Amino acid sequence: MCGIYGVVGQEEASNLVYLGLYALQHRGQEGAGIVSSDGKMLYRRRRPRLVSESFDEGSFKQLPGDMAIGHVRYSTTGTTMDKNVAPFLATGSCGTLAVAHNGTLVNFPSLRRSLEAEGALFQSTMDSEVFLHLAAMEKGDSIEEKIQRSLPKAEGAYSVLFLTESKLIAARDPHGFRPLCLGRMANGQPVLSSESCAFDLVGAKYEREIQAGEMVIIERNGEMTSIQFAKPKERKACVFEHIYFARPDSFLFGESVYKTRLRLGRALARECNVQADVVIPVPDSGMMAAMGFAEESGIPLQMGLIRNHYVGRTFIEPKQSIRGFGVKIKLNPVRSVLQGKRVVVIDDSIVRGTTCRKIVKMLRDAGASQVVFAISSPPTVSPCYYGIDTPTKEELIASNQTVEDIRAYIGADKLVYLSLQGMYDGVKGKPSEYCDACFSEKYPTKIELPYLESAQGS
Repeated sequence: MCGIYGVVGQEEASNLVYLGLYALQHRGQEGAGIVSSDGKMLYRRRRPRLVSESFDEGSFKQLPGDMAIGHVRYSTTGTTMDKNVAPFLATGSCGTLAVAHNGTLVNFPSLRRSLEAEGALFQSTMDSEVFLHLAAMEKGDSIEEKIQRSLPKAEGAYSVLFLTESKLIAARDPHGFRPLCLGRMANGQPVLSSESCAFDLVGAKYEREIQAGEMVIIERNGEMTSIQFAKPKERKACVFEHIYFARPDSFLFGESVYKTRLRLGRALARECNVQADVVIPVPDSGMMAAMGFAEESGIPLQMGLIRNHYVGRTFIEPKQSIRGFGVKIKLNPVRSVLQGKRVVVIDDSIVRGTTCRKIVKMLRDAGASQVVFAISSPPTVSPCYYGIDTPTKEELIASNQTVEDIRAYIGADKLVYLSLQGMYDGVKGKPSEYCDACFSEKYPTKIELPYLESAQGS
């Protein structure tokens, strides 16, 4: 996941990036950082906190300039610490360079070993930092030339923003795994974001996606040059962005996320064929799919689970054990909706199954006479190595248990997953255009293993 954001030619550049990151907070909650440029120097502030906790009014006085990039961090492995919060900075022969990256490099272990052998000193354990060292060691008369030549050495998923004293540079990997959008501010200046929803908050309009294998160089005055640094490979957009990651109000990979999730729910209803009294979503992840399911099936939609939106990242647990405390503090059942009802509960995926098990018990305790669990994606059978924090294969319940085994474990009367074909009916795309390795075990690139023990993705 992770979210990146960049602006050019704005008086309050760092403040606008802050707003953009706020809109992208769902993509990462483990750290937030901004780097700005006033044409002479780069300035940085980063903290392992939420966006709202990382910056205050005084922060923007320390981040002057009319250009800025930002990052919200979602780690795939490892711990959250100051040194692992992006953007990262380095100074070389072509000046100072900052980088913010969404994705994971599958050849990070060998890249880091080779760079360290050449004398590179790493400040962090993050794969994002590789981009700085690759650019620094590459031949070229300008920083953009060095970046252009170094990018093909990185393999895997990367949507990345670079900031120098005078330029903002954006690039996307040749497969286009992760999203990166280009928009325009009211004054016509470019703005870049992981998702289009972050344009609305600052009054920008969506223009297009940065293409796979494309590098865009934006000067301080907004002049933009596009370069194809690598020949585009077969498109492999992450299908899970549509299923869960992206906000419903985003336009992603050429489709409305909201409408896609409605279609996923409708496809699930056609495959489910169940008799029930009420459809309820697991908020907020199952909301749109539940709406589509209810429309297609004719079963009324109700909010049988209420989410506490004010649960922070830390809270004081009672010393006396309370069964299912972690789920109860986030979700609470509505007895008047559930009492004596045959319930279909909709969610986007099952990972380990422990949360689903607690939800089923919660619904039964609230009086549901029947609980059908319906999932708007296929079984998650394999880890992702392109930027998602999925557990190891052994920890994924669907990788080593049948659907009937999982149903028995979570305690539902029936468990239904959306088929691969149903999923592609929902996203309105060809299977060849998406990465679905978490469902199919078919990885588009070679993966360096042991990967999880040696890398931290961005």
